[in-house]
Amino acid sequence: MRKSWHSLSEYQALRAMMEGNTTASAARRLGLSQSAVSRSLTNLEARIGTTLFERESGRLVPTSAAVRLNSRLDALFQALDSIDGPAETPRENLRLIAPPTFANQFIVGHIASFIKTHPEAFISLEIAISPEVVAGVQADNYDLGIVGVEPTRAGAKLIPFRKATAAVVMSPDHPLAAQAVIRPMDLDGENLIGFNYRHARRAQLDKLLLEVRAYPKVVAEVSSSTAAIDLVRLGVGLAVVNPFPSVQTSAEGVVFRPFASAISYQTYFVAPDHRPLSQTARHFLRHVRLHTPKDAFSEAV
Repeated sequence: MRKSWHSLSEYQALRAMMEGNTTASAARRLGLSQSAVSRSLTNLEARIGTTLFERESGRLVPTSAAVRLNSRLDALFQALDSIDGPAETPRENLRLIAPPTFANQFIVGHIASFIKTHPEAFISLEIAISPEVVAGVQADNYDLGIVGVEPTRAGAKLIPFRKATAAVVMSPDHPLAAQAVIRPMDLDGENLIGFNYRHARRAQLDKLLLEVRAYPKVVAEVSSSTAAIDLVRLGVGLAVVNPFPSVQTSAEGVVFRPFASAISYQTYFVAPDHRPLSQTARHFLRHVRLHTPKDAFSEAV
């Protein structure tokens, strides 16, 4: 049986399609017509006998076979790039988006350490509330996001990162700071910094306190753990929060104590579901996992 010839134009069409996500984008990258790109992809599928793209909701989505083949082509394109001699190392762009709780100190710290070990990388970071993080990734405006709430999955792929149990944060001289664990009934009569009612854990905490007949005085409402901890630090009251990543980044001037309850939190990386993660995004995700320290309130998943 005669072995078919490799076709560079077909491989270039596949690479451009994987990077651009649409035939129009791939055509612009290659300086070809969309029909020429489609023809190259069809010829490649026929030659190797494997479906590389499937149409879903009007768009072409790469199959696992396309992802594997594209990965194997890395060596080919690297060799082609080196033919004319040493060239300037291309910058590897990574577009990140995160809410303030994660962006401040936690993500920026990982960005700093990542760039030191990956000098070819260029990273942009946008700070937004969690719904906008998910919407931005779904719209393919960002390569990777991180959130501390579970969003809807349509258009976004959730990659579990950490799970945590609730903690009470207070000033070090607060009477409850002497306790190893804070019980719901311990909050009775205390000045409490609560979360607003659109926050997923507000109703859960209110129900728990009502069950044990604990009636704290809600003196302020906020929408993020960062704001709650800042108010605790300023002596306004105490708060029940998701301790990750704040216990690692914002513990100065406050103490965290475990809260005896079933309240828990899940942290996810958010990625587009219509294309594989870029190599830089995969490396950054692995970097964050490896360099996130252990703490008493959360664990890796």
